[in-house]
Amino acid sequence: MKHLIINGPNLNMLGIREPEIYGNKTYWDLVWCVEVACKARNIECECFQSNHEGDIVEKIQRAYNNFDGIIINPAAYTHTSVAILDALKAVAIPTVEVHLSDVDARDEFRKLSYAGMACVKTIKGKGFDGYTEAVEFLYNYLSK
Repeated sequence: MKHLIINGPNLNMLGIREPEIYGNKTYWDLVWCVEVACKARNIECECFQSNHEGDIVEKIQRAYNNFDGIIINPAAYTHTSVAILDALKAVAIPTVEVHLSDVDARDEFRKLSYAGMACVKTIKGKGFDGYTEAVEFLYNYLSK
């Protein structure tokens, strides 16, 4: 089993950006957390982060026939990117959307998720544990 983990804009700034919302751990701490969760289930994974919508779309397109599952935190593109939604729909790879914070408890505009419309599950507000939960969910979902 092989998962692609995609992180969108500003997640490379974890540990610096709004620590009262996102905590003090860095993006590399997040990558390590995901790699450990995948390794525990004998899942290969590739982590990718970009601040550019087109790069994320291209990464999703290249996942076709190369990955069994996708875990995505589109970050700010969650609420704006029909292009990411369309890419996820095009490849039809089971995808879990993850958000570190509880986006429903924040600004009103954060309640709309375009990417989530193409996902089999959305996990919000669990910090890094949300990624671990996504790995476990996809493992079980794909093992059926």
